[in-house]
Amino acid sequence: MVGSIVPTSRVAIRALLDPVDWRAARCAVEYGPGTGVFTQAILRRLGPDGRLIAIDTNATFIALLREQIADERLICVEGSATDVEAIVAAHGFTAADYVVSGLPFSTLPRSVADAIMDATARVIAPGGAFLVYQYSLFVLPLLKRRFARVGKGVVMRCVPPARLFWARKAA
Repeated sequence: MVGSIVPTSRVAIRALLDPVDWRAARCAVEYGPGTGVFTQAILRRLGPDGRLIAIDTNATFIALLREQIADERLICVEGSATDVEAIVAAHGFTAADYVVSGLPFSTLPRSVADAIMDATARVIAPGGAFLVYQYSLFVLPLLKRRFARVGKGVVMRCVPPARLFWARKAA
């Protein structure tokens, strides 16, 4: 159910999240928030009018987030990232400024990975970005097929080293 046996390091979290303007975001989405390591970091950066929609298929993780994070900007949804467009719309938004994902794309069935990628490319607002952290380069060609620009980085201070991707949608 998780992509790594240890939580993502603070260094990797900062490296992935710092390049974007969270204060200007009105709607952000996180796929697979798990225990909330990235969720809490996003909420610290998000402006007072922003909302973070955390989507996880695991009811236990959703319940844990609701219990541990008392923040009115957080919307926890038990569901699938393939349904991101309907989930975003159900919460009153037409698009997401940013989507963050640590879903293990290399282990997902290809049809599911493609469905998530396609839905994500459609739900992100022009000028927005899909921020992805992985432990392999598997996701890179999937991103390049759907986004105008894809930046990448690596953080060695993770076990295993984290691969970071910023897939930007044309403005």
